[in-house]
Amino acid sequence: MDAIKFIGREAELQALQDLYKKRTASLVVIKGRRRIGKTRLIEEFAKDKPFLRFVGLAPAKGVTAQSERDEFARLLSQQTGLPEVTSNDWAKLFALLAEKVKQGRHVILFDEITWMATGDPTFLSKLKNIWELSLQQNPQLILVLCGSISTWIEENILSSTGYFGRISQQITLHELTLSQSNKLLQALGFGRSAYEKFLYLSLSGGVPWYIELVNPAYSAAENIKKLCFEPDGILVNEHQYIFHDLFGKRSEIYGKITRFLATHTAEYHDIVKGVQYTSSGLFSTYLEALITSGYVSRSYAWDIKTGNTKNISLYRLSDHYLRFYYKYIQPKLRLVQQGQYRDISISALPGWN
Repeated sequence: MDAIKFIGREAELQALQDLYKKRTASLVVIKGRRRIGKTRLIEEFAKDKPFLRFVGLAPAKGVTAQSERDEFARLLSQQTGLPEVTSNDWAKLFALLAEKVKQGRHVILFDEITWMATGDPTFLSKLKNIWELSLQQNPQLILVLCGSISTWIEENILSSTGYFGRISQQITLHELTLSQSNKLLQALGFGRSAYEKFLYLSLSGGVPWYIELVNPAYSAAENIKKLCFEPDGILVNEHQYIFHDLFGKRSEIYGKITRFLATHTAEYHDIVKGVQYTSSGLFSTYLEALITSGYVSRSYAWDIKTGNTKNISLYRLSDHYLRFYYKYIQPKLRLVQQGQYRDISISALPGWN
Protein backbone atom coordinates (compact mmCIF):
# COMPACT_ATOMS: atom_id res chain seq x y z
CA MET A 1 0.00 0.00 0.00
CA ASP A 2 1.32 3.42 -0.95
CA ALA A 3 2.14 5.87 1.82
CA ILE A 4 -0.53 8.47 2.51
CA LYS A 5 0.23 11.77 0.85
CA PHE A 6 1.41 14.43 3.28
CA ILE A 7 -1.21 17.18 3.54
CA GLY A 8 -0.73 20.77 4.70
CA ARG A 9 2.05 22.29 6.84
CA GLU A 10 3.48 24.14 3.83
CA ALA A 11 4.70 27.11 5.89
CA GLU A 12 6.34 24.86 8.48
CA LEU A 13 8.09 22.75 5.83
CA GLN A 14 9.34 25.89 4.12
CA ALA A 15 10.70 27.25 7.38
CA LEU A 16 12.62 24.03 7.96
CA GLN A 17 13.87 23.98 4.38
CA ASP A 18 15.15 27.54 4.77
CA LEU A 19 17.14 26.45 7.82
CA TYR A 20 18.56 23.53 5.89
CA LYS A 21 19.97 25.94 3.30
CA LYS A 22 21.73 28.06 5.92
CA ARG A 23 25.44 27.82 6.54
CA THR A 24 25.05 27.61 10.31
CA ALA A 25 23.67 24.91 12.59
CA SER A 26 20.06 25.28 13.73
CA LEU A 27 18.26 24.35 16.95
CA VAL A 28 14.53 23.94 16.36
CA VAL A 29 11.72 23.51 18.90
CA ILE A 30 8.40 22.01 17.79
CA LYS A 31 5.44 21.76 20.11
CA GLY A 32 1.78 20.91 19.79
CA ARG A 33 -0.91 18.74 21.27
CA ARG A 34 -0.88 14.95 21.19
CA ARG A 35 -1.66 13.37 17.78
CA ILE A 36 -1.19 16.66 15.89
CA GLY A 37 1.57 15.39 13.58
CA LYS A 38 4.83 16.77 14.98
CA THR A 39 6.87 13.65 14.24
CA ARG A 40 5.22 13.25 10.84
CA LEU A 41 6.22 16.80 9.93
CA ILE A 42 9.89 16.13 10.62
CA GLU A 43 9.78 12.78 8.83
CA GLU A 44 8.33 14.50 5.77
CA PHE A 45 11.00 17.21 5.90
CA ALA A 46 13.84 14.70 6.40
CA LYS A 47 12.66 12.00 4.01
CA ASP A 48 15.48 12.71 1.54
CA LYS A 49 18.06 13.76 4.14
CA PRO A 50 20.42 12.00 6.59
CA PHE A 51 18.13 11.56 9.59
CA LEU A 52 18.52 10.28 13.15
CA ARG A 53 15.50 9.94 15.43
CA PHE A 54 15.58 9.39 19.19
CA VAL A 55 12.33 8.81 21.07
CA GLY A 56 11.66 9.03 24.79
CA LEU A 57 9.91 6.18 26.59
CA ALA A 58 6.35 6.94 27.65
CA PRO A 59 5.77 7.34 31.40
CA ALA A 60 4.94 3.97 32.94
CA LYS A 61 5.63 1.96 36.03
CA GLY A 62 9.28 0.94 36.04
CA VAL A 63 10.44 3.53 33.49
CA THR A 64 13.34 5.42 35.06
CA ALA A 65 15.94 7.95 34.02
CA GLN A 66 18.28 5.05 33.31
CA SER A 67 15.62 3.43 31.12
CA GLU A 68 15.56 6.61 29.05
CA ARG A 69 19.35 6.65 28.71
CA ASP A 70 19.42 2.95 27.77
CA GLU A 71 16.80 3.51 25.06
CA PHE A 72 18.78 6.44 23.67
CA ALA A 73 21.92 4.27 23.59
CA ARG A 74 20.03 1.48 21.84
CA LEU A 75 18.72 3.83 19.15
CA LEU A 76 22.15 5.41 18.74
CA SER A 77 23.71 2.00 18.14
CA GLN A 78 20.91 0.91 15.81
CA GLN A 79 21.15 4.02 13.63
CA THR A 80 24.89 4.67 13.58
CA GLY A 81 26.51 1.27 13.96
CA LEU A 82 28.21 2.17 17.22
CA PRO A 83 28.48 -0.59 19.81
CA GLU A 84 25.62 -0.37 22.30
CA VAL A 85 26.83 1.11 25.57
CA THR A 86 25.44 1.60 29.05
CA SER A 87 25.99 4.91 30.77
CA ASN A 88 24.42 6.76 33.66
CA ASP A 89 25.55 10.08 32.23
CA TRP A 90 23.72 11.88 29.41
CA ALA A 91 26.87 13.86 28.66
CA LYS A 92 28.69 10.69 27.58
CA LEU A 93 25.83 9.57 25.36
CA PHE A 94 25.52 13.01 23.77
CA ALA A 95 29.29 13.02 23.14
CA LEU A 96 29.02 9.72 21.25
CA LEU A 97 26.25 11.19 19.09
CA ALA A 98 28.21 14.37 18.48
CA GLU A 99 31.22 12.40 17.26
CA LYS A 100 29.08 10.67 14.61
CA VAL A 101 27.56 13.88 13.24
CA LYS A 102 30.45 16.31 13.41
CA GLN A 103 30.63 16.60 9.61
CA GLY A 104 28.15 16.61 6.76
CA ARG A 105 24.40 17.19 6.63
CA HIS A 106 22.36 15.78 9.48
CA VAL A 107 18.82 16.18 10.78
CA ILE A 108 18.48 14.91 14.36
CA LEU A 109 15.14 14.58 16.12
CA PHE A 110 14.72 14.27 19.89
CA ASP A 111 11.09 13.13 19.93
CA GLU A 112 9.05 13.43 23.14
CA ILE A 113 11.93 15.20 24.82
CA THR A 114 9.85 15.69 27.94
CA TRP A 115 9.87 11.93 28.44
CA MET A 116 13.58 11.66 27.65
CA ALA A 117 14.39 14.15 30.40
CA THR A 118 12.34 12.27 33.01
CA GLY A 119 14.08 11.85 36.34
CA ASP A 120 17.33 13.57 35.42
CA PRO A 121 17.50 17.29 36.21
CA THR A 122 20.84 17.54 34.37
CA PHE A 123 19.43 16.44 31.01
CA LEU A 124 18.72 19.88 29.55
CA SER A 125 21.92 21.52 30.81
CA LYS A 126 24.02 18.68 29.37
CA LEU A 127 22.15 18.92 26.09
CA LYS A 128 22.81 22.65 25.99
CA ASN A 129 26.49 22.06 26.65
CA ILE A 130 26.90 19.50 23.87
CA TRP A 131 25.05 21.83 21.52
CA GLU A 132 27.38 24.72 22.27
CA LEU A 133 30.63 22.76 22.42
CA SER A 134 30.10 20.32 19.58
CA LEU A 135 26.84 20.02 17.64
CA GLN A 136 26.61 23.61 16.50
CA GLN A 137 30.16 23.43 15.20
CA ASN A 138 28.75 21.50 12.24
CA PRO A 139 27.17 24.22 10.04
CA GLN A 140 25.07 21.62 8.18
CA LEU A 141 23.30 20.19 11.23
CA ILE A 142 19.72 20.67 12.44
CA LEU A 143 18.70 19.49 15.89
CA VAL A 144 14.94 19.33 16.50
CA LEU A 145 13.47 19.14 20.00
CA CYS A 146 9.88 17.96 19.93
CA GLY A 147 7.23 17.20 22.54
CA SER A 148 3.53 17.05 23.32
CA ILE A 149 3.71 18.66 26.76
CA SER A 150 3.84 22.21 25.48
CA THR A 151 3.87 23.78 28.95
CA TRP A 152 7.03 21.84 29.87
CA ILE A 153 8.74 22.95 26.68
CA GLU A 154 7.66 26.53 27.29
CA GLU A 155 8.94 26.59 30.85
CA ASN A 156 12.11 24.54 30.51
CA ILE A 157 13.36 25.43 27.02
CA LEU A 158 11.68 28.43 25.40
CA SER A 159 11.63 30.50 28.60
CA SER A 160 14.87 29.12 29.99
CA THR A 161 17.85 31.43 30.29
CA GLY A 162 20.03 28.45 29.36
CA TYR A 163 18.47 28.29 25.89
CA PHE A 164 17.91 32.00 25.37
CA GLY A 165 19.36 33.14 22.05
CA ARG A 166 20.17 29.58 20.96
CA ILE A 167 16.89 28.58 19.33
CA SER A 168 16.78 29.22 15.59
CA GLN A 169 13.13 28.36 14.96
CA GLN A 170 10.04 27.73 17.07
CA ILE A 171 7.08 25.93 15.48
CA THR A 172 3.69 25.37 17.10
CA LEU A 173 1.48 22.92 15.22
CA HIS A 174 -2.27 23.48 15.20
CA GLU A 175 -5.10 21.42 13.76
CA LEU A 176 -5.44 21.13 9.99
CA THR A 177 -7.85 23.56 8.40
CA LEU A 178 -11.21 22.34 7.11
CA SER A 179 -9.87 22.40 3.56
CA GLN A 180 -6.76 20.43 4.53
CA SER A 181 -8.84 17.95 6.52
CA ASN A 182 -11.01 17.39 3.46
CA LYS A 183 -7.92 16.79 1.32
CA LEU A 184 -6.63 14.26 3.84
CA LEU A 185 -9.96 12.42 3.83
CA GLN A 186 -9.81 12.35 0.03
CA ALA A 187 -6.24 11.03 0.10
CA LEU A 188 -7.41 8.28 2.47
CA GLY A 189 -10.07 7.26 -0.03
CA PHE A 190 -13.00 8.66 1.93
CA GLY A 191 -14.64 10.33 -1.05
CA ARG A 192 -18.14 10.56 0.35
CA SER A 193 -20.56 13.48 0.51
CA ALA A 194 -19.82 16.76 2.26
CA TYR A 195 -22.32 15.79 4.96
CA GLU A 196 -20.50 12.50 5.62
CA LYS A 197 -17.19 14.33 5.91
CA PHE A 198 -18.60 16.94 8.28
CA LEU A 199 -20.08 14.12 10.35
CA TYR A 200 -16.72 12.42 10.75
CA LEU A 201 -14.87 15.69 11.35
CA SER A 202 -17.30 16.48 14.18
CA LEU A 203 -15.41 13.73 16.01
CA SER A 204 -11.87 14.12 14.68
CA GLY A 205 -11.58 17.86 14.17
CA GLY A 206 -8.43 18.69 12.25
CA VAL A 207 -6.21 16.29 14.19
CA PRO A 208 -4.39 14.20 11.55
CA TRP A 209 -4.10 11.00 13.58
CA TYR A 210 -7.83 10.95 14.30
CA ILE A 211 -8.65 11.63 10.65
CA GLU A 212 -6.36 8.80 9.52
CA LEU A 213 -8.38 6.32 11.59
CA VAL A 214 -11.20 6.55 9.06
CA ASN A 215 -11.97 3.42 7.06
CA PRO A 216 -13.16 4.45 3.58
CA ALA A 217 -15.13 1.21 3.26
CA TYR A 218 -17.60 2.45 5.86
CA SER A 219 -19.86 5.48 6.20
CA ALA A 220 -19.06 8.23 8.69
CA ALA A 221 -21.66 6.87 11.12
CA GLU A 222 -20.25 3.36 10.86
CA ASN A 223 -16.72 4.66 11.43
CA ILE A 224 -17.80 6.59 14.51
CA LYS A 225 -19.62 3.55 15.87
CA LYS A 226 -16.56 1.30 15.43
CA LEU A 227 -14.15 3.84 16.91
CA CYS A 228 -16.26 5.06 19.82
CA PHE A 229 -19.00 2.60 20.72
CA GLU A 230 -17.43 -0.84 20.44
CA PRO A 231 -15.51 -2.24 23.46
CA ASP A 232 -12.19 -2.25 21.60
CA GLY A 233 -12.81 1.00 19.74
CA ILE A 234 -9.58 2.98 19.43
CA LEU A 235 -11.16 6.17 20.76
CA VAL A 236 -13.14 4.70 23.65
CA ASN A 237 -10.26 5.20 26.10
CA GLU A 238 -8.35 7.92 24.26
CA HIS A 239 -9.53 10.40 26.88
CA GLN A 240 -7.57 8.78 29.70
CA TYR A 241 -4.40 8.59 27.63
CA ILE A 242 -4.58 12.30 26.82
CA PHE A 243 -4.55 13.31 30.46
CA HIS A 244 -2.27 10.58 31.78
CA ASP A 245 0.42 11.16 29.15
CA LEU A 246 0.28 14.94 29.25
CA PHE A 247 -0.49 15.83 32.83
CA GLY A 248 0.41 12.77 34.90
CA LYS A 249 -0.58 13.04 38.55
CA ARG A 250 -2.57 16.23 37.94
CA SER A 251 -4.81 14.60 35.35
CA GLU A 252 -7.84 14.73 37.67
CA ILE A 253 -8.05 18.52 37.82
CA TYR A 254 -7.54 18.82 34.06
CA GLY A 255 -10.34 16.32 33.56
CA LYS A 256 -12.65 18.36 35.79
CA ILE A 257 -11.90 21.59 33.91
CA THR A 258 -12.41 20.12 30.44
CA ARG A 259 -15.54 18.26 31.56
CA PHE A 260 -17.04 21.53 32.83
CA LEU A 261 -16.08 23.40 29.66
CA ALA A 262 -17.68 20.70 27.52
CA THR A 263 -21.06 22.14 28.49
CA HIS A 264 -20.13 25.73 29.36
CA THR A 265 -18.39 28.63 27.70
CA ALA A 266 -17.35 30.42 30.83
CA GLU A 267 -15.34 33.13 32.51
CA TYR A 268 -12.53 32.26 34.88
CA HIS A 269 -14.50 32.67 38.13
CA ASP A 270 -17.34 30.52 36.77
CA ILE A 271 -14.93 27.70 36.00
CA VAL A 272 -13.42 27.89 39.49
CA LYS A 273 -16.89 27.67 40.97
CA GLY A 274 -18.02 24.97 38.56
CA VAL A 275 -15.17 22.59 39.39
CA GLN A 276 -15.26 23.54 43.09
CA TYR A 277 -11.63 24.56 43.21
CA THR A 278 -10.01 27.31 45.23
CA SER A 279 -9.09 30.23 42.98
CA SER A 280 -5.32 30.61 42.95
CA GLY A 281 -2.38 31.21 40.71
CA LEU A 282 -2.08 27.45 40.41
CA PHE A 283 -5.55 27.18 38.88
CA SER A 284 -4.59 29.84 36.35
CA THR A 285 -1.59 27.70 35.48
CA TYR A 286 -3.85 24.71 34.85
CA LEU A 287 -6.03 26.69 32.47
CA GLU A 288 -3.01 28.09 30.69
CA ALA A 289 -1.60 24.57 30.30
CA LEU A 290 -4.80 23.44 28.59
CA ILE A 291 -4.66 26.43 26.26
CA THR A 292 -0.99 25.87 25.45
CA SER A 293 -1.68 22.18 24.83
CA GLY A 294 -4.45 23.04 22.36
CA TYR A 295 -7.46 21.65 24.22
CA VAL A 296 -8.99 24.90 25.45
CA SER A 297 -9.26 28.29 23.77
CA ARG A 298 -9.69 31.75 25.29
CA SER A 299 -11.42 34.65 23.58
CA TYR A 300 -11.64 38.26 24.76
CA ALA A 301 -14.62 40.55 24.61
CA TRP A 302 -14.09 43.79 22.75
CA ASP A 303 -15.62 47.23 22.79
CA ILE A 304 -17.76 47.78 19.71
CA LYS A 305 -17.09 51.53 19.82
CA THR A 306 -13.32 51.55 20.26
CA GLY A 307 -12.45 48.13 18.88
CA ASN A 308 -10.23 47.53 21.92
CA THR A 309 -10.32 44.29 23.87
CA LYS A 310 -11.78 44.25 27.36
CA ASN A 311 -10.54 42.42 30.44
CA ILE A 312 -13.49 40.01 30.16
CA SER A 313 -12.58 36.70 28.54
CA LEU A 314 -14.35 33.40 27.93
CA TYR A 315 -12.89 29.91 27.94
CA ARG A 316 -14.25 27.05 25.84
CA LEU A 317 -13.32 23.44 25.15
CA SER A 318 -12.02 23.56 21.59
CA ASP A 319 -11.03 19.94 21.09
CA HIS A 320 -13.60 18.06 18.99
CA TYR A 321 -12.81 14.62 20.35
CA LEU A 322 -13.11 15.68 23.99
CA ARG A 323 -16.38 17.44 23.31
CA PHE A 324 -17.68 14.26 21.64
CA TYR A 325 -16.35 12.07 24.44
CA TYR A 326 -17.99 14.03 27.25
CA LYS A 327 -21.31 14.30 25.44
CA TYR A 328 -21.69 10.83 23.94
CA ILE A 329 -19.11 8.31 25.20
CA GLN A 330 -18.57 9.03 28.88
CA PRO A 331 -22.27 8.90 29.90
CA LYS A 332 -22.49 5.38 28.42
CA LEU A 333 -18.90 4.27 28.98
CA ARG A 334 -19.74 1.21 31.07
CA LEU A 335 -22.29 0.00 28.52
CA VAL A 336 -19.77 0.59 25.72
CA GLN A 337 -17.08 -1.40 27.54
CA GLN A 338 -19.54 -4.24 28.11
CA GLY A 339 -20.43 -4.36 24.43
CA GLN A 340 -24.02 -3.27 25.04
CA TYR A 341 -23.85 -0.11 22.95
CA ARG A 342 -22.39 -1.34 19.68
CA ASP A 343 -25.78 -1.42 17.94
CA ILE A 344 -26.61 2.19 18.73
CA SER A 345 -27.88 4.27 15.86
CA ILE A 346 -25.69 7.37 15.60
CA SER A 347 -28.65 9.44 14.46
CA ALA A 348 -30.47 8.49 17.67
CA LEU A 349 -27.83 10.06 19.92
CA PRO A 350 -29.25 13.02 21.87
CA GLY A 351 -28.77 16.32 20.09
CA TRP A 352 -27.03 14.66 17.15
CA ASN A 353 -29.19 16.33 14.54
